[in-house]
This record gives sequence, C-alpha cells and structure tokens, in this order.
Amino acid sequence: MVARAPPVRPHLLARGPLAERANTFLDKAWSKGWLPQPDLDPDALWATATKLYGARAEAVEHGGRSEEDVADFRERLARLCKALDAEANLNPLGKAMAWGQLSRAVKNRLAFGALWRDRPELLETPLAPPIIVIGHMRSGTTRIHTLLAADPAHSHTRYCDAYHPVPARRGARLGLNRVRAAVELAMLGTLNPWMQSIHPMTANGVEEELAWISAALHHSIYESQWHIPTYSGWSETRDPAPIYREFTRILRTDAASRGVADLPRVLKVPAFTEDLATLLAQFPDARLVIAHRAHDAVLRSAVSLAANQMAMQCDTCSLAAIEARWEHKIALREARMARALANWQGPVAQARFDDLNADWQSAIARVYTDLAVPLTPQALAAMRRVMAASQGGHHHAHAAQLARFSNTG
Repeated sequence: MVARAPPVRPHLLARGPLAERANTFLDKAWSKGWLPQPDLDPDALWATATKLYGARAEAVEHGGRSEEDVADFRERLARLCKALDAEANLNPLGKAMAWGQLSRAVKNRLAFGALWRDRPELLETPLAPPIIVIGHMRSGTTRIHTLLAADPAHSHTRYCDAYHPVPARRGARLGLNRVRAAVELAMLGTLNPWMQSIHPMTANGVEEELAWISAALHHSIYESQWHIPTYSGWSETRDPAPIYREFTRILRTDAASRGVADLPRVLKVPAFTEDLATLLAQFPDARLVIAHRAHDAVLRSAVSLAANQMAMQCDTCSLAAIEARWEHKIALREARMARALANWQGPVAQARFDDLNADWQSAIARVYTDLAVPLTPQALAAMRRVMAASQGGHHHAHAAQLARFSNTG
C-alpha cells in the first residue's frame, strides 16, 4: 500500500493546524483554571514520580546505580529545567510536551531502579558484540540501520521498547507498550503532519536508541526541540559516562527481557558521534559502520528536522539560531569522532550516502566484507523486502520538501 502523502509544508517553521488549536486551547484552559499548568520545577517532577514508592523512593532511585550516576541525573534535571525556564520561551503546547517528556524520564528512572533492585541479574546479562552505526543525523544512518536490522542474524531495538523501555510487569497483558506507542505516534502525527516524512516510525518498527540516552538526560533530543544553549553547552563539556552506563543497563535489560542477548544488536544514534570514545569504552568489542554524506546536505536536512520540532513548541524560533547550532554540532561531532577513531583498533566499515542511493546491495555487501560478517541469502532477501516496502514511504516527501525550499530560498 502506498503511504498517503502529508500536506504541503509551506516553510521550515510551519506547524500543523491541530498544533495551533492545541496552543490556543491550552492557553485558555490554563488562564481560566480549567486545567492545571504543567510544573517544570525539578522538585515538582520528583514529587509526582515518587508518590508511587513512598518511603522506598530513595532506595529505588539508587537501584542498580552508583552515587555518581544518581547525582549526575539530579544535576542534569535541575540544569535542564532552569534552561527551559530561562531560554526556551515555550508556548503552551511546548510546555505540555516538555512536562510530558521530563515526567516520563523521572518516572522511568524510578521504575528501572525498582526493577533492578528486584532483579539485579538483569544488569549482568552478557551481550553479543554490537554493530554500531556512526554518523551525523540525516547522513543515511537510518537506512543503514534498517538494512542491518533486517538481517535475522542480528537484533534491533523497536520503537515501542525505545520509548517505553521498562518491561511490562510479569502477568501484564502482552503488547501493552506496543499499544501505547501506537497511540502516541497517532497523536503526534495529528499534531505534526510532517513528522513521518522526516523520520518515519511505527510502533513495532526498527528504532534508534535516542530515547535511552535521553532517559539519562543527554542533551541531543532536547536541543533539537528547544532553544537551550546553556544546557547544551554545559552538557557537551560534561563527562557522558553516567549516561552511557545507564544506556548499557537499559540495553542489557531489553536484551534479557526479549530473549535476544545472544544476537548482535544493531545500534544507532547520531549523538554517538559526539561521545564515541565513551561509547566504545562500554563496548570494546563493537564493530562500527561509519556513514558519510556531504556536509551541506546533512546540514540542510538537520535544520529542517530541528525547525519542524521547535516550531511546534515555540512561537519565536530563529532559523539563523537553528542553523548556527547545527553547524556547531556537525563540527563538534566530526572532531570528536576523528579523535575516537584514531585510537580504535576494532573492525570499521564505511558507507556513503550516494553509494547507497546508487546500488544499496553493493554498498551493504562491502560493509559486511569489511566487518568480516557473512551476508547470507536470508539477510539479503529480508533487506530487499525492506527496500521494496520503503518505495512509497513518507520519507520521499521530505526530500521533495528540501528541494522545494532550496529552489525558493
């Protein structure tokens, strides 16, 4: 079935009509007292999340974690909330979305701590050496990730597990997290009609692990939605080791819960380029696939994505500020990735965006050869099905948007 095309996106800072109506409604509902305003104070976020645990809250917060990791999350939350208040200039919808994301981060933090106190063996789950796709946002990492994930010899993270990472309680209805994810995607799609053209997602589909580092308050997902330069700058210079220790704990838990720990996980988050040395310290047996695309194309597409996210949540977005932020991010990530790779002795494969466009099978075959991984007929057949299914996908609409903006800019 050919996917229905989204409406025409008239400019980079456009937002959908439902987002406009939601802003108007929330502003009126708060001013008239119909609904309580979301409280983005870190103490309020903690107070709401800890109600479930009562006297156990502190013990749960520490479950499976060192004092350093506990303190890092606390400081990150305080600084992120301060930046939201001082710099982001969120509109009503933006405040509601920020509250939802940060509330979930704190709630899941405690839920994982409770799980790891009850089942500490999850944190000892042995993992097969992962295959990690490294590259800038919009450089072809999603296509490489999806193709490698199609190989039945590999495992991957699903959207429902990325954004609802705490395993359902034993005895709970199977597929509940998948249903929640599907409902959320449907709601987001109505608020943001261009979301699926920029980054296609399905509840059970292959998904990157951005939500897992965001759960530990890595800046990457937040700076793509909100103007928070103070938090971004501070976080960029802070040791990310606590974030990647939490990431690894979540990965071990997911692998054990789904019974896929013996299969190499194909991992992908563009922010990995920024923290590659720290990531490789966690996974010294990893195999790497480096994605390449021309700088201008990467920048143009990254700005489009960030503008789409920011416009929905802020009425005073600046395209110049967004472009400056992503020029900085690309340069920072290039430099850090180069330093990390200079000291890396493990397997590395290269994959170029234009090569994948011209002949994806040959490009993927080279990746497998460079990693010394067998490319089986079963894997190729699965990849062909993925590529065939994507022919009518939403992502082609984003390419058309960028072409139109370039021609009219």
